[in-house]
Amino acid sequence: MAEHNETGNIGEQLAEKYLRGLGYEILERNWRSGKNEIDIIAKDGQFLVIAEVKTRKSNYFGEPEEFVNRAKQHALITAANNYIVKKNLDLEARFDIISVIFTGSSYTVKQIKDAFYPLV
Repeated sequence: MAEHNETGNIGEQLAEKYLRGLGYEILERNWRSGKNEIDIIAKDGQFLVIAEVKTRKSNYFGEPEEFVNRAKQHALITAANNYIVKKNLDLEARFDIISVIFTGSSYTVKQIKDAFYPLV
């Protein structure tokens, strides 16, 4: 496995641990709908949380959340719609971004709730 893939996988594990620590119920990890993937699907009270995890070894080139562009947002919205229909859910969806930045042997996790909204 390439180093960036390992870093991303570790970041997703840390994000899942972070969300569990906040009391979220993790429903899925790396859920796929065609070519689209949702890193973490969780339940936070009455919200279905669609979380995109961005992991970096530094923020030298920008904050990780800055790399969730319109195309990625569209892919997440499409996948979330497919998940909701497939699972027959009646929950309000929320799109969060979780950034994980490693600094030496430590890391920071930052959650941005309602990072973007689906366009109607």
